[in-house]
Order: sequence, then C-alpha cells, then structure tokens
Amino acid sequence: MKELRHSVPELERELGRPGDALMAEAADWPGDVVVLGAGGKIGSGIAAMARRALDAAGRTETGVLAVSRWTDARARAALEGHGVRTAVADLADPAALDSLPDAAVVIHLVGAKFGTSGAPEQAWMTNTVLPAFVARRFRGARIVALSTGNVYGMTAPVTGGSREDETPRPTGDYAITCRGREQVFTHAARADGTPVALIRLNYAVEPRYGVLADLARTLLAGEPVDLGAGAVNVVWQRYANEVVLRSALHATAPEPFLLNLTGPETAGIRGLATRLAERLGSVAEFTGQEPATSLLADAALCHTLFGYPDRTLGQLIDLQARWITEGGELWDKPTKFERRDGRF
Repeated sequence: MKELRHSVPELERELGRPGDALMAEAADWPGDVVVLGAGGKIGSGIAAMARRALDAAGRTETGVLAVSRWTDARARAALEGHGVRTAVADLADPAALDSLPDAAVVIHLVGAKFGTSGAPEQAWMTNTVLPAFVARRFRGARIVALSTGNVYGMTAPVTGGSREDETPRPTGDYAITCRGREQVFTHAARADGTPVALIRLNYAVEPRYGVLADLARTLLAGEPVDLGAGAVNVVWQRYANEVVLRSALHATAPEPFLLNLTGPETAGIRGLATRLAERLGSVAEFTGQEPATSLLADAALCHTLFGYPDRTLGQLIDLQARWITEGGELWDKPTKFERRDGRF
C-alpha cells in the first residue's frame, strides 16, 4: 500500500488507480462509458479510473465521457489530460441529455443532498425526476446509480447494520427522494429491461473530506465532538470508486442488483475521535450521549464479491492525521453525519 503525503496530484492519482480485477473486467465492458455528475466529489476519480482500466485492458478505442456543469475548470482539465472526454450539460434538461452520445455503461452520480431541507423541491427534481430522463435516454445501457445508506432506518450496532433485503425506512426529503431515485431506476429495469445496479454508499472518506476530516477539523478547533451519531461505517474512497465501476457487470433486469457499499467495521464516534486526537496531539472532548441506534449498513455482500477495502480503518485514521498535520488541503464540505432527523 502506497503511503500518501499531502500532495493533491498524488492523492488524485491514487483515487483513480484501478486494481487488477477492474482492469481485467474492463475488457468485458460492452462499449463506451459515460459518467453523469462527474464534477462532484467522486466523479473525477471514477472517470479517471475507468479510462485507466480501459487502457490497461487494451480498449483504447472505447471512450469515457465525463458530463457535468463543470464549475471546476481545473478538475475538467485534469480529466482531459488523462484522456477522458468531457461535456458540459444541465442534466435536468432532457434536450441536453438527448444531445449526449450513446453509451453502453452509464455511471449515474447526480444527486442533491445539502440544502434540501430549505429547498426540498430541488431534491425531488434532482433525485427523482432527473433519473427518469436518464433512464429514458440510456434505455438498455448498463446503469450503475449511486444511492445512499440513508434510505435505511436506524439500527442497533449489535445487529451489524441494515442488509440489502431489508425494507427501507427513509426519513426526511433527502433519504425519501433517494429512495425515489432507486424506484425510478427499478421501473426502468422492470419496464424496459435496462440492467441496473443500485449502490447504497455510506460514508466514503479521503483526507480532504468525509467523516474523519470532519472529526479532525473539530478536534483541532478545540471544539467538543458531538456523539449524536453514535456509530458510523466509513470506507476508503478509492475502493468505493472501484466497486462502483465493477458493479457495471453485475447490473441486472428485471430486478436491479442492490449493494451496500461501505467498510467492514462499525466504528463508534467516541473511539474514532479518541484515536484521531492521539495522532493529532490533541485531547478529545465530547458533547451529547451515544444513542442506542445508528445509521449503519452491512456490506458483507460487497466484500464477498469485491474483496475488502485496500486501506483499513486504522490506516485511514493515520492518513487523515498525517494529511492534516502536514498542511494538506481540506474541503469545506461537511458531511453532517451527526444528523439523525434527515434534514440536510
């Protein structure tokens, strides 16, 4: 495992690094790949990884198109430097979707979360209506759609978390509309025979953002850590990127392939903060009480199919502490993982 220092280019190369299994499977992808919502937190890594996997498989003629509104010109230029084609499009506009080229594999990363409590109509439009446009435009393609573990209800940590066969119990507009997105793509699988994979992710981390970055920032500010979440699952972002892409060959119809994507550990917030504080040379203070239940997912199926993440929880904690103490870049994008009311 490569040790990462506070170099953004080095980190981004690692986040887009395909493993051996993905490089082998890319040889069987049925055609061009389009990544919708590629300008978000994880889209660049997924698009770059797809390009590198195809190149390694000798599929240099197979295209990867990254689609976004592209407010970050640097990220767009970096992808183009990797050989990824880019396109600017407002995906809520059916005409913009229709202008995109055909693709055999579609990675759907578009979603609205933060700010949805104040503008719930935006969540409904982005998370439920837009997927219907995508399903119509790319009817018959293999669609991998990112969802969230927030569609589940709270469970006791001793249960090991919610499994894929459990009935969702979403709370709040964000989780409800994400469940709506799942149902829209399920309709496409049943009505049109479109192969679909639905990926319920929580919480992916890399040193610029995520649960560990949020905790480290709180500790270094000398503020108390809120124990309201109780416990969480976290997973290394590079592994999450790879699982999303490898799920393309698992997409099915008329019933979608459903997968929880997270790490194997149930990690208590108190323990995470304490271990981070030790590595940061600070003292963890706390507020609130640990609840009896938390938002947790059982990812045993994911690990059976795709192996365990290539960075353990302890390694992720060490990476986070080293990154922040060496002056590495942090994104001002808090996860709000401590919220239990579904209001983001």
